[in-house]
Amino acid sequence: MNLIASTSTFGFFTLISRILGYVRDILIAIFLGTSLFADVFFVAFRLPNTFRRLFAEGTFNAAFIPSYAGVLAKNKEQADEFGKNVFNLLFIILFFIVLLAEIFMPKLIYLIAPGFYKDPEKLNLAVNLSRITFPFLFFISLASFFSAILNSYNKFAAAAAAPIILNVILIGSLFFSKWLDISSVLLLSYAVSFSGFLQLVILLFFVKKHFKPVFNLKFKIDHEVKFFFRKLLPSIFSSGVTQINILVGTIIASFQAGAVSYLYYADRVYQINLAVAGIAVSTVMLPELSKHIKNNDSDNILNLQNRALELCLFLSIPAAAALVLASDEIITSLFGYGSFDNQSVKNTALALTFFAFGVPAFSILKIFSNFFFARNDTKLPFYLSITSVILNILISILFFSKVGFIIIPIATSVSSWINVFLHFYFIKKRDLHSFDGNFIYKFPRIMLSVITMGIILYLLLEFFAPKFDYNESWKFIYLFIIVVISLLTYFLVSNFSGAFKFKDIKIR
Repeated sequence: MNLIASTSTFGFFTLISRILGYVRDILIAIFLGTSLFADVFFVAFRLPNTFRRLFAEGTFNAAFIPSYAGVLAKNKEQADEFGKNVFNLLFIILFFIVLLAEIFMPKLIYLIAPGFYKDPEKLNLAVNLSRITFPFLFFISLASFFSAILNSYNKFAAAAAAPIILNVILIGSLFFSKWLDISSVLLLSYAVSFSGFLQLVILLFFVKKHFKPVFNLKFKIDHEVKFFFRKLLPSIFSSGVTQINILVGTIIASFQAGAVSYLYYADRVYQINLAVAGIAVSTVMLPELSKHIKNNDSDNILNLQNRALELCLFLSIPAAAALVLASDEIITSLFGYGSFDNQSVKNTALALTFFAFGVPAFSILKIFSNFFFARNDTKLPFYLSITSVILNILISILFFSKVGFIIIPIATSVSSWINVFLHFYFIKKRDLHSFDGNFIYKFPRIMLSVITMGIILYLLLEFFAPKFDYNESWKFIYLFIIVVISLLTYFLVSNFSGAFKFKDIKIR
């Protein structure tokens, strides 16, 4: 396997999806701003979308791939049988989860947005829209199962490209709502579930070459299936701890008008880096790391873990620095139009600044978790993630009344960094990793490149400052110019200093 090539393939399609996600959110910001309708839609979308992230962005892989790869190494027919048993059991579990959620949706809304109960109009609309969006969970979770099968065969393109469908459908629905003169939030909600169905159908087409699912109620729950499902829930919780922390933030933010929207837009911006620096790298490395561990190949295990961490830090640290320095300019350029007023820009930019401090932590956690998942250990990351979520909740609740919604991104970043240090402590304690000479050589050079890029970025922001006034029409163009110059600076300094060269990350 070529790590950089596979990561580039996965990252490219993920990047396209996130860019289209920005276009989608820019349009939502223009049409809905941070209004009551925006808050309600984001709550209705948050729950199934959080499950999408939990299942689709490496979490399902973390439990499934080591088990599937282990059976596949023995016998292809046994692997197919294992896959069919998991598929059928997953189908039934998801069906009843969605059914129960549809019945008890008012109670579910109370759990994820208790602040809405102060406003009956908000509450009723949130319940109705959430009932429309929730079937997305069923479709996207089964689609994630097919993605995990494809990833097990080192086929990453289709799984990475599938989320593009969601953004294309949502963008189209916004324009159709204006054309047909119907409610934007209503059509958006139907579009969410429809896009999940399309992703499932498309991934089913691609997976048929390697695996043919057959729905059958007479499935077998053998040792491998039991072992997989015992790992699944801890895996979902531990690998998706960042998303769980954000969901917790949404619950608390529902008590402040507009806060759900501020956090949603800020979350959308930093997620693009997490998608490449954390999710793409961890998704690509897991099948290969599982194979090396299965073969007890210690040299390749150490090499892969170090190169994955290098790539993760090389991508996440400069992104965090850029988001901290340019949060105001980024938010006003992406969303500062139409119904998204200047106050919304300031509040969202402030949230983005504090989320940005946690970006390297969010990415590192994806890599560190794989060190355990590839060894079929989901329990320890689960316990560490519970600690992180509890800490996040405590900080948020204790200080929310004093500082408002801004404590939520602060708490998310602080708890994530503590989670990183806890993971690292147990990695060292169990002797699962050691930094090799290449990593020790490159890390300070990466930091030098980041500092140089940061200085150039700061000077460019000062020079173009008048161009980012809220009422400026072409501010996005100036942001694009600044981003391109800063990126070129970073890559040139990195190459010159020896911090990172693409040829160095190739692992075959």
